[in-house]
This record gives sequence, C-alpha cells and structure tokens, in this order.
Amino acid sequence: MFKKIVVEHFGSQSAVARALGVTRAYVSAWPERVPEKQALKLERLTKGQLTYDESLYQKDTAIAAA
Repeated sequence: MFKKIVVEHFGSQSAVARALGVTRAYVSAWPERVPEKQALKLERLTKGQLTYDESLYQKDTAIAAA
C-alpha cells in the first residue's frame, strides 16, 4: 500500500493520522510504502477500499530471515 494513495483516500495526512490514532508526524515520516502493520489496519478501517498487498512486503521478510 502506498502513502500517496492512502493520503488521497483520506484527504490529508492529518485525516490518516486521526483514523489510525497516531500523530501526523508519524504519517509524514512514512516512506513511499506504508508500514505493513498500518497497511493491514487501513484495509480493515476502510472495509477493503484500501487493500493490503502482501507482495509489497514479502521481500522485506525474506531479507530479515537471511
């Protein structure tokens, strides 16, 4: 899940932060790809309007296991 899409969906980084119960600064600090835990939470919060794509996060898991 990409930050740009999430922000577009909610309308602002502040709105994303409110939905997740985190600070705007936390959302602002995200890289291009939303952290996996937050992506899963966003999929649930939006009832699937935003979707978690496991393939975006598999490479990180493989690197961590090495």
